[in-house]
Amino acid sequence: MDSSNNNIPSSSPQSIGLLAGAGRFPFVFAQAARRQGISVHAVGVLGMASEELADVCDTYVGVAISKVGKAIRRFKKVGVDRAVMAGKIEKVVLFHPYRWLRMIPDWRAAHMLMTYAARDKKDDTLLLAVIKEFARDNIIFESALNYCPEIVVKHGFLTKKRPSPSQWKDINFGWELAKEMGRLDVGQSIAVRETAVLAVEAIEGTDEAIRRAGELCKKGGFTVVKVAKPQQDMRFDVPTVGIQTIQIMHESGAKVLAIESDKTILLDEQEVVQLANKFGITIVSLNAEEVRLKQCA
Repeated sequence: MDSSNNNIPSSSPQSIGLLAGAGRFPFVFAQAARRQGISVHAVGVLGMASEELADVCDTYVGVAISKVGKAIRRFKKVGVDRAVMAGKIEKVVLFHPYRWLRMIPDWRAAHMLMTYAARDKKDDTLLLAVIKEFARDNIIFESALNYCPEIVVKHGFLTKKRPSPSQWKDINFGWELAKEMGRLDVGQSIAVRETAVLAVEAIEGTDEAIRRAGELCKKGGFTVVKVAKPQQDMRFDVPTVGIQTIQIMHESGAKVLAIESDKTILLDEQEVVQLANKFGITIVSLNAEEVRLKQCA
């Protein structure tokens, strides 16, 4: 694992590049950085990032996922030498029919794939490949959380309801399995009911894994466990939950969300907790040591 650029910078830059995917996180980052007086120059992945980012960034341009060279040139044009990733990059586009007709890579993307991602197409492999390709032009990626650390969830019970003994058993059971899936770079979430695995997140993402669990467990009442990878690089693919997560859990019949404290992004926390309380969903934020203690109890 290349983590040489995973450190917190000694001082904030005057401007920063944002390589944006889907979801709310790019907006939260951009607003936080600009409050600190930092100019944000965004490159959004077409078909994933919202064009409304143009309203909260100093500059914005959409670039196809296969045009790495164009993204690099854009950052260089606006004078960016530090950048962050924020938002979900949907890997399912790699398996669309006739994808190569719509996603012909430019030469920088081709170089990146052949040089840094030839062995596999796991999330860590691909995203580290992006970081390495940008580094060839002295554009260094750091964690977006350096600029908005307040969105990382703290330890404790977030909702009025707390897990029952049987739900704690499912949390403990699911935690180790989710960690192993993370270690293998398969996914970071797992759905469990009565110590039976209902769904494991893979390329489809957490939301679809929850929906699949609901389809397989019609009576509902299952637990969703979402954790960081044991080798988590905080520059990208940090586990994230938000209002949509709770809405989909409610629609699918899930009743407990267990997330890893200090390593999970919780977007719009107040609204998330209010919605979870309304639906009777339990949210608990814990760490590996607490899980081990409960397993030994």
